[in-house]
Formats: sequence, structure tokens, C-alpha cells
Amino acid sequence: MHGRPHGLVLPPARRRAAAAVACLVLALLSWPAQDPPAASRPEAGRYGVALPGGASARPAAGSGSWAFLHHQDDGVTPVAYDPCRAVHYVLRADDAPPGAEDLLAGAVGEIAAATGLRFAYDGRTDERVTRDRRAHQPARYGDGWAPVLVSFESPVDNPDVGRGIAARGGSDVASAGGPAVYVTGTVLVDADWAAAAVTSAPGRAALRAVLVHELGHVVGLAHVDDAGELMHSVNDGQLDLGPGDLAGLARLGRGPCEPRL
Repeated sequence: MHGRPHGLVLPPARRRAAAAVACLVLALLSWPAQDPPAASRPEAGRYGVALPGGASARPAAGSGSWAFLHHQDDGVTPVAYDPCRAVHYVLRADDAPPGAEDLLAGAVGEIAAATGLRFAYDGRTDERVTRDRRAHQPARYGDGWAPVLVSFESPVDNPDVGRGIAARGGSDVASAGGPAVYVTGTVLVDADWAAAAVTSAPGRAALRAVLVHELGHVVGLAHVDDAGELMHSVNDGQLDLGPGDLAGLARLGRGPCEPRL
């Protein structure tokens, strides 16, 4: 499976002035998703807890537009995070702007409420986003799947952002002979753009929307061609989750439990 991550591209006016939030233009960018071999995976069931999943409200069928990044072999059922365990995440805050931790917590809360998935913040890290990030890093994170990494990095340090690309996000998949599930992921944000964005209320709103959008990719949403959705590939001022976003996220909260991973 492929699709990590997806990128958010800002037009020149947004890059010059964070207060100008009239339009968000999104672009689909992909790296190969990682499916680690059995020898480099954590012990089965690590992070596994009996947690209720898919507890979010279910929007009316057919309301809005949504699409999924990956599907099971049946071509219909979306790949999702295991709802029977918490989705752990960490923040690399070295180059993050003031208030980034609170903005991230709020964005995670929106995704958690829409999916019913439970998220667990494991604190800060010094890990940077790389294209070949390992999904299992016992020396750094212990014997479990590595947490979702959210990192603010300058284009000087990480050229996968910049040149109008404000952020990227996506997840890796794994399978143990049963359904495929997401096991970890990354969100990479252009630290230079974010530093300018937080200097104004409209810019902070745009940064929050970027984080929610990229976390939408992390849990499995793809872009849609609907201007009323936050996952629209060309977003003309949409800063909140739309009805289709919410319907898709609710479905992604009802994925299969997979204790073999």
C-alpha cells in the first residue's frame, strides 16, 4: 500500500502574510507507506487495551463528500487505526511556534471526537520526520509501534515542506494475515510558515485547520473535490470539518481490532 504523506500547498498570498486566509490549496503528495517485516515489529498486542472504539456520532448517510486513502482487499472497507487501542502521538517542538502544543491538542481533540478513537499524548521528542522512518523504534519509544510524530521543521532542514507546501501527513500500514491497520504516522509542518501564522488570529485559525486536515490524512481520509469539506484539495476558506469529513471520520473510527499486531 502507498500514500504517506499528503501535502497542503498554500498560494503565494498565504505564504507572504499569514493573516490572508482566503484560500487553502491542497496537493496530493505521496511517499511509499511502510509495512515493516515481522522481524522488526513489536511484540503482538503492545499498546493494546480494551478500549471502546467508533463511539462517535454517525452523520446521515450520503451527507457531504468523503474518500479513504486505502481499502482492505474487498476494495470497500477502509484501512483504519485499531479502535481497541489508543493512538499514541508525540510532538517535536524544537522549531514549533508559541502555542503549537495547545493547537495540536485541540486538533487531535477534533479528530478524536469525530472518530471515537482515543489518542494518548506521550510528550515531546527530538525525532525529525524522514521518508524512511521506522515504525518500530524500541530504543527511542520502547517495544511498541512508534507513536505518530508531529514535527515543525524549516524547509532549510527538511525540503519536503516549503515552496508553498505548508504541511504533509499520512500513516503506515501493517498486516498480520488479517485486516490491514494503520500503526503509526507523521505530520510535518513548515515551521517558517507556522511562525508567521501564529502572529494573527486568522493565521492561528489557518494553522489549526492545517493540523486537522493533516491528521485527517493520518487516520485515513483522502482529498475530495468538494469545496464544503476541509479535505477538499482546493479549499477556498473552509477552516472546519464539513459533513462529509465527519461522515468519513466516523467510519474510520469503526475499523477492525487486530490483536495480532
